[in-house]
Amino acid sequence: MSAYPIWNDVEACIYKGSKSYGVRETCAVLVMVGTSAKNSHPFVEHTTTHRQFEDGSREYRFYVDGVCIRRATLGPKDTEIKYQQCDAVFE
Repeated sequence: MSAYPIWNDVEACIYKGSKSYGVRETCAVLVMVGTSAKNSHPFVEHTTTHRQFEDGSREYRFYVDGVCIRRATLGPKDTEIKYQQCDAVFE
C-alpha cells in the first residue's frame, strides 16, 4: 500500500473483495440514496481530514454532515494515536 495519511477501505456487495484508496489531506464522501442514478438524493456526507503541523505532529478529524465526530493526534515520535474530544475547528 502507498503511504497516505488517510486510507479508505471500501466493502460493498458489488465488489468481490474490498477496494481501497489513499488520500493526502481531505476526503469527502457524499452518500446518495434512492431508486436509481436519476432518482437519487443526498443522504449523508462524511469527511476525513489530515493536517501536519510545523512540529511534525499530525491531526486527523472525522466529520458527519459537517459535525466533528472524532479527532486524533499523532506526535512526531509517537507510535500510538491519541483520541480527543472535537472542540476547535481548523481549516
